[in-house]
Amino acid sequence: MMPYLVLFRRPLRCAGLFLLLVCLAQALPHAAYAEQTESASSEWYEADALNRGLGTPPDGLDRSTPRSSLESFLIQANDGKWLAAAHMLDLSDVPEMEQRTKGPELARDFKTLLDRKIVIDWYALRDRPDGLDERAVGDAPMAGKPRRSILLWYVDLGNRPVPIRINRIKPKNGAAVWVVSRQTVDNLPALGQAYAPSALEKALPSVLRREAVWGLQWWEAIGLPLAIAITALAGWITQKLLSRGLHRNRRVAPASFLVAMRGPVVLLVMTVTLAMISNRLFIFSGRIDTVISPLVVLGVVAAVLWLIVNIADVIIERLVSFDGAELSAIGEGQELRRAMATRVSALRRGAIVLIAMVGVGIVLNEASVMQSLGISLLASAGTIGILLAFAARNILSNIMASLQISMNQSARIGDKILFRDYVCSVERINFTYVQLRVWTGKRLVVPVVDFVAEPFENWTMQEHFTLFEVILRLDHLTDVAPLRLAYHRLLDDYGLSDAPDSRGVYVTQHDIWGQTVLFLVPSDDPNTGWATSCDLREALLAEARKLDGAATPVFPRIAPPPETGAALGS
Repeated sequence: MMPYLVLFRRPLRCAGLFLLLVCLAQALPHAAYAEQTESASSEWYEADALNRGLGTPPDGLDRSTPRSSLESFLIQANDGKWLAAAHMLDLSDVPEMEQRTKGPELARDFKTLLDRKIVIDWYALRDRPDGLDERAVGDAPMAGKPRRSILLWYVDLGNRPVPIRINRIKPKNGAAVWVVSRQTVDNLPALGQAYAPSALEKALPSVLRREAVWGLQWWEAIGLPLAIAITALAGWITQKLLSRGLHRNRRVAPASFLVAMRGPVVLLVMTVTLAMISNRLFIFSGRIDTVISPLVVLGVVAAVLWLIVNIADVIIERLVSFDGAELSAIGEGQELRRAMATRVSALRRGAIVLIAMVGVGIVLNEASVMQSLGISLLASAGTIGILLAFAARNILSNIMASLQISMNQSARIGDKILFRDYVCSVERINFTYVQLRVWTGKRLVVPVVDFVAEPFENWTMQEHFTLFEVILRLDHLTDVAPLRLAYHRLLDDYGLSDAPDSRGVYVTQHDIWGQTVLFLVPSDDPNTGWATSCDLREALLAEARKLDGAATPVFPRIAPPPETGAALGS
């Protein structure tokens, strides 16, 4: 049996390969045909019929391009021809027997939506049947491709944004036309009811409902400044109510919950007032709403995040002390307190950056108006990002440098340092600057990048014991031995350390001007060591004068000639 199978193995392989080639040859034409059909139908949506219940469209309606379709709708709607305007809607979900009655109502709702919420970008609506945007760059998603659906806007309906689209529909026995999408038409009754004129607007005289400037009605031109005034008044009243008996700010009272809540609450009240006015009292048109809606979202998010940061600051101020004078004191546990204050300050800065990023994400995610208007902005986000990064490079460098200081603990809050010949202590390590308290009480504000780039002496970084120096310039004939005895006596009077390595008097150099003598001053407290060295310098100079009161001037005194002195006297 096996020999026969071996004989027939090669012919079976050839037959199988032949059948595979035949199947591929038959499948390729079908695949090409399917690809051709799909590419042809990608320019429109196919439908059996379009608005059959409305009858034949009247003459003059041009629905061949996205721009002409919306222009025709506005022309018919402004003339009150709502049945003709209904031809610009896709009424596929409306029964044919009801299209002539419901079509005009839906057209009125869409006109209300155009007037109230939508700002049409006529430059983005191409006057081409395929809707292709020839200005789109090569890396754009739809660059060089025909369009069959165009997004006009996002409108809030309840708790969700509803897209407003126009689609290109081709009936079986007709040409392809651009109409408002079926999904948008389904939402028009609810949208028309949500953004219909308010009772106050309906009660206004007809004169105020006429067009004024920039497509606005007269009542809008008057109502917008009135809404701003009411919002400002609400903020002022809230500020006065929260400040009664509490005329303090965050700098004076950093650990007060009432002071911390005052600013965010005022902003929140103003934002809510503006939102209620624009949504209940005055239903402004899309041109104004495109500005108010992002402001409302930004105001709410900023107020909430601001309140969180302030409340967290109050809690931190009550748990951790950031007083530089208190932290610079020498005592048990002070090293741990300084390190803890520095770490908490770094965590606070990191939390603020994280909260800011969360706020930006919430705004971009929740603000539907920003989603609609922001399409063109996001398209150029790369260029804008580069410009912002270039402009903010110093700020970003300072932020990274401040985090670097907090991580490596090279300078902690409360540390006594010598920076640029200033004896000072670290008071604050902020995002962009380090605040130093000079021993005179003045504040030295240094950019973090400069502070990190320059060397400084940290007198309390590890050990509190510090050696200060007193340098005197003495005559060549001066005997240093008596001055050395006076030096040790003064150190004993001050109660300073008598360890062998902590005291010393050294002649470090000499030149034609005299000899340089170095006196070491030991100190267990860096906060008082510098002042002690100054006192010791004064005492040593007094001892030097006692030992040799006849000082010889370095430069001889030469009296001026008599005539010169007389001339000068005259």
